[in-house]
Order: sequence, then structure tokens, then C-alpha cells
Amino acid sequence: MMGGWLLWLVIFGAFFFFMMRFGCGAHMAHGGHGGHGGGEHEGHTVSGGSAKDPVCGMVVESGRGYTENREGREFHFCSRNCLDKFDAEPRRYAS
Repeated sequence: MMGGWLLWLVIFGAFFFFMMRFGCGAHMAHGGHGGHGGGEHEGHTVSGGSAKDPVCGMVVESGRGYTENREGREFHFCSRNCLDKFDAEPRRYAS
């Protein structure tokens, strides 16, 4: 009986780690890079200083996540993973 609970605890812990590292929680664990306040550019402003991640579509609050300037436009990303995907294929996501 005790071994069953321990197994489920280990499985849950592994799942939690995986999701925080690579999944939906990645923006929480790897965000906080510190963005730039002020005006977001066309097509990226959502509301009140937040912007939309061009890769996953997640809303990125001002001062959170990652920011990159490309061809005179400022892009905001929820996580390093999304930033890396954007850097690999900027034309796919910049439009």
C-alpha cells in the first residue's frame, strides 16, 4: 500500500518537473528577464502594457518574459523556449 503512494508521488513529481521545465509553466520558471516598459508595437499590444507572444499566443505582461527587437519591431515572449523558436524561424512568426 505504501509503495503505491510513493510511486504516484514520484510520477507526479516527474510530471510537475517536466511541465515547469518544458510545458506551460516554462514562462514562470524562465520568465522574469525584465521587459521594456512603454509602448508595444502594432499587432502585439493586448491591453494595459501587455503583449502577445507571436509563437504561442500567450499574453505577456509588461516587465515579464523576454523581449527582442528585429527589423525595427519589438517582440515579447513568455519563455526562452518561445524566443528560441522565433529566432530559428523569424519569418514564420513575425508576420
